[in-house]
Amino acid sequence: MKIRSKVAGLAAMGALAATPAFAVEVSKSVEVAAKPDAVWKMIGSFCDIQTWHPAATKCELKDEGGKSVRTITLPDGAALVEEQTARDDDKMSYSYTILDGPLPVENYQSTISVSGSGDGSTISWSGTFDAKGASDEKASEVIGGIYDAGLASLKDKAGAM
Repeated sequence: MKIRSKVAGLAAMGALAATPAFAVEVSKSVEVAAKPDAVWKMIGSFCDIQTWHPAATKCELKDEGGKSVRTITLPDGAALVEEQTARDDDKMSYSYTILDGPLPVENYQSTISVSGSGDGSTISWSGTFDAKGASDEKASEVIGGIYDAGLASLKDKAGAM
């Protein structure tokens, strides 16, 4: 009996280990030569993305039931609708989720933050999601490209401060 329960336990553990992860994770960061407060001032407002991300041609902010919801217009005219889910100005971070849009993801949760001291800062952007209509690798590539483009733009803009 003891051997049977051990074998059953090992089989169950093996089945769990073979189960794919439910969420894909992408994390990117960049070092910039600017004070954290100055960088946060540049990106901290939820719709400021239109001033620093090359793929955001326009951003409209609405209050929907006490929640901040932004609609970002992309260069091809498509819209990305996102809801801010958390904000901490003292820790210089906010989190959001995608409600609707053309990206190959669902259950998307993301956080962007600024840290550092003195004249240097680190901007970190990370997200978790499930791939939708694409492989995990393709969805990761798309989200990673969005993060890379935004962080490169922020680095350029922070360097000009």
